[in-house]
Amino acid sequence: MKNPLDRRITAALFTVAALTTSTSTIAQSSRSRRQIVVAVADTAKAIEADTLQDVVVTSAGVTRRLSQKQAGAEKIDMKELSSLPAIFGERDVMKSIQLLPGVKSDGDGSSGYQVRGGTTSQNIVLLDNAIVYNSGHLMGLFSSFNDDALAAATLYKGNSPARLGGGVSSVFEIGTRQGNLFSHRFSAGVGLLAARCIAEGPIREGEASYLVAARRSYLDLFLRMTDNYSDTKLNFYDVNAKVAWRLGQKDNISLSFIRTSDEMEMLHALSMEWANMAASLRWFHTFSPDVFLTTWVTASKFNSDAGMKMASDAYTINGFVRHAAINANLNWTPSSAHRVQAGWQSQLVNLRSAEWEAPPVKEKEQRSAWQNDFWLQDDWKPTDNLEIGAGLRVNVFTVLGGPQYYEVDEDGEIVKRYETSRGENFKTRAYFEPRLNVNLTISDELSFRAAYSRTTQNIHAIRTSTATAMPIDRYTMTSNLIRPMVANQASLGVTVATDRHDYDLSAEVYYKLIDHVYDYRDGMSWMSWIEMERLVLGGKGRSYGAELCLHKNEGPLKGWISYTLSWSENKIPGISNGDWYTASNDRRHDFSVVTTYALNKAWELSAAWVFNTGQALTAPSAKYDINGETYYYYASRNGYRAPAYHRLDISASHKKQLSAKVERQISFGFYNLYNRKNPYMVIFENDDDKPSGTKATKVSLFGIVPSISYLVKF
Repeated sequence: MKNPLDRRITAALFTVAALTTSTSTIAQSSRSRRQIVVAVADTAKAIEADTLQDVVVTSAGVTRRLSQKQAGAEKIDMKELSSLPAIFGERDVMKSIQLLPGVKSDGDGSSGYQVRGGTTSQNIVLLDNAIVYNSGHLMGLFSSFNDDALAAATLYKGNSPARLGGGVSSVFEIGTRQGNLFSHRFSAGVGLLAARCIAEGPIREGEASYLVAARRSYLDLFLRMTDNYSDTKLNFYDVNAKVAWRLGQKDNISLSFIRTSDEMEMLHALSMEWANMAASLRWFHTFSPDVFLTTWVTASKFNSDAGMKMASDAYTINGFVRHAAINANLNWTPSSAHRVQAGWQSQLVNLRSAEWEAPPVKEKEQRSAWQNDFWLQDDWKPTDNLEIGAGLRVNVFTVLGGPQYYEVDEDGEIVKRYETSRGENFKTRAYFEPRLNVNLTISDELSFRAAYSRTTQNIHAIRTSTATAMPIDRYTMTSNLIRPMVANQASLGVTVATDRHDYDLSAEVYYKLIDHVYDYRDGMSWMSWIEMERLVLGGKGRSYGAELCLHKNEGPLKGWISYTLSWSENKIPGISNGDWYTASNDRRHDFSVVTTYALNKAWELSAAWVFNTGQALTAPSAKYDINGETYYYYASRNGYRAPAYHRLDISASHKKQLSAKVERQISFGFYNLYNRKNPYMVIFENDDDKPSGTKATKVSLFGIVPSISYLVKF
């Protein structure tokens, strides 16, 4: 039967958004190469460089962009990131990629991002090779990643090496840094709403090191000082830790860990909690100067829980996604012209799409699977000017028995059920994923690149609403009815620079076609049924567009201007008469201007202005009143748009050496300087004073938000 929580939970989510909106009012009132602090032995340097492999950031300059063999790859310079404007005084790697061409923010203040017409759920985030879901604090206002603990990152916009997979839109690979091998270092900082600290140093000098970084918000302290929200909880924390050992000349081992947690509670009636935990054990072994093996053992889990009390009744809903994996990647360099990679990954996946208790209803849907991936890639350089990367990845996904599986008719009604034994092979699907990248360097100022890739994704997140991604979005996986998303993408790009490399311009066009895109049936929502296959319909998606980016690389004033023109559409039988319709994540125009200005050795100024077309949304065409209840009729899916989004952020930072061992940095700025009321969500409500009888209410998350932070390093 239909779940009684459907309407109540949806209403409660709007309440949460309203509460989050109030936080802005409260707030208003109240490395060129990765930096290594000391020099280490040559062997340790070589090992550390391989630790991140393609993730290592060499330079943010034009030389790297001209020689970039992986089309669609964006390497994040952590030093450049530290000078960008920050929300609430917090630097954020997830926010920084939203300023890149082809990447759009999922919504105001959100750490979610959309890549080349894809949805947030079509991205995969890897932290030290462990999968991290919903990587945002406070409904996505902050990233779950403490930038103090990060070494480097690369965003692959669909065209990724064969060793990476799992996301049909992008793979974001992030590496944590190891601690200082020779001296103990500490730093502590205080921002507008959170405090952070980091400690690092040697366990055994030159051989083993530790790093611990932690953050905790104190927004709940501000809430206690208000009359309306004194009983409200709204806080987060995260902890990163890493220990690394050098075991002789041929072996290196590291163990990293992350734990994040968020808690929200309002008036002891509505509560939400979500958390991530991931651990990675890495062993690097050198067989010879030309052959080495990297082995990872990882485990990760994402939990979400929500509860609501109404009178004497209590309602709860929870879900989780868990992964346990082993990954081995062998690198062999048989000659100066070839670099070969081959590997295998095996992982167990356990997913609970939902478990809810709403007396007298108590239901649960939970699934398990075993996934195996195999890959082979050769990066071939036949001439000094030509590089070709060709690879193949094979994805084998086995649905495991134990829970109940079923068949449904065209209306979503169950017509057949399968009883399965725990652990049995219920359904296996295998897909081949070819990858090809070509980079042609004409001169020191001109290069061309082309790419084709096929990727598959077996984990699907079905968004709660048309608003931004939320912690309680429901997840599902490939089954007998749900098929993996399969994306085929082709791209062509060029980079041209001036003679002195002080300016460079990059342009890239792409076309992506995705099979088995899923969306809700008409009239269905995330809480209509416990069985996910009854809620959704599958079809095709396509996106295409062009990306332009102009960089200024020299002088005290640096930065870039980027523009993306894109289209994103879906075609799903049973929705919009089976015709192509605009996807909810379609944003036609996206424009960013990012600048930093080094005033002198102490002062640095920065600014970022963004503009994008309003998000597509579904608006009611008519409404009916039945027994005092209002029901809306929707003639078309995503036929309307929210107002355009734009804002300006600015910041300034000042560094001062207080003593030989102590450095102080103070940063301040403004998020949304001209106080633009951008739409966070649009709610349709009754309005008897209007001829249509309906009004659209725009909910805005932020106005102008000041920020200040103070950091001490010693």
